[in-house]
Amino acid sequence: MIIVKEVHSKKELKAFVKFPFSLYKGSKYWVPPIISQELKTFDKRINPVFNDAEARLFLAYKDKKIVGRVAAIINWLEVNDQNQKKMRFGWFDVIDDINVSKALLEKVNDIGKENQLEYMEGPVGFSNLDKVGILTYGFDHIGTMITWYNHPYFASHFEKLGYKVEKQYSENKHAFKDITEESFARVQEIIKKRYQLKALYFNKTKDVMPYADKMFDLFNKTYSSLSSFVEITDVQKEYFKKKFLGFINPEYIKFVVDKNDNLVAFGIVMPSYAESLQKMQGKLFPFGIKHLLHAKKYSKKVTFYLIGVHPEYQNKGVHAIIFNEFYNTFSKKGIVECIRTPELKDNKAIHQLWKNFNPVTHKKRCTFRKEIQ
Repeated sequence: MIIVKEVHSKKELKAFVKFPFSLYKGSKYWVPPIISQELKTFDKRINPVFNDAEARLFLAYKDKKIVGRVAAIINWLEVNDQNQKKMRFGWFDVIDDINVSKALLEKVNDIGKENQLEYMEGPVGFSNLDKVGILTYGFDHIGTMITWYNHPYFASHFEKLGYKVEKQYSENKHAFKDITEESFARVQEIIKKRYQLKALYFNKTKDVMPYADKMFDLFNKTYSSLSSFVEITDVQKEYFKKKFLGFINPEYIKFVVDKNDNLVAFGIVMPSYAESLQKMQGKLFPFGIKHLLHAKKYSKKVTFYLIGVHPEYQNKGVHAIIFNEFYNTFSKKGIVECIRTPELKDNKAIHQLWKNFNPVTHKKRCTFRKEIQ
């Protein structure tokens, strides 16, 4: 018999966060989250997303043992401002028992029904800066810090329960040696002169901070046309700065500004923390922080986290300036592999940016949708 219980206590929340550690125990490809960070994600006193969203967490039990989890999420900015009557769900992990998936997803459906929402979609987080989708291809590739991993049977559970694929994403990578400098080095000099632009270089995180809010504003402008985009609010900007900037080597942050110091483009890359997080097993202390700092400084793999160009400068070759800056930095650092985060299949513009670098699609993922009944 499967029993689903809502998470209320700190002990239950910790069990919710730690369930994947048993589900993926021994996996060479699953990348554990940092437990303390995951707990803060669901702390309403810390995460400002709860000013405009709500989440209810559920655990499924079978024979008194935890066998699944799900977060039922409503982003009220999306529902009220965009008129998207969507019930989100994320942090979805289950054993290979379709009845567990059914029981958990029925809870999500019921909450959507109570709030007069029209459909469910997931797995997704609270916003576009959260993890997204279940893996459908590439199970034998190590994950990243900013993606979910799952067993192959997840997709079949959704399909058998009547869910349809809603959005499709691809993850690509390329060897650094496959980057052809000629494709952007000369062009970027022309673009700089034509539009009076310059690139900014950083080696200290404190020097990035004056531009951080501008970057989030530009992020909102750049990605607003994509499906399911939810704008990052001012209070969320502060939260994300604290959450992510510490993990980013400032040398891997590239900004392009115009003659008036207005931000027109940005690129943010993270060192690959996957192997370090596997060694840490979710714990920062006593030795976890050492693994992170080593990866931050010495990792020979990088993950492209975000790249954006102001709508007025799109299709004008400004990305060549960003690529040139990354090329110079990566050459000095001895980077060997570049990995891209999930990109929407219908985001043609982003795919065009990388076409000259011999990209290989090594993973695919998707979200699933079902009308609320």
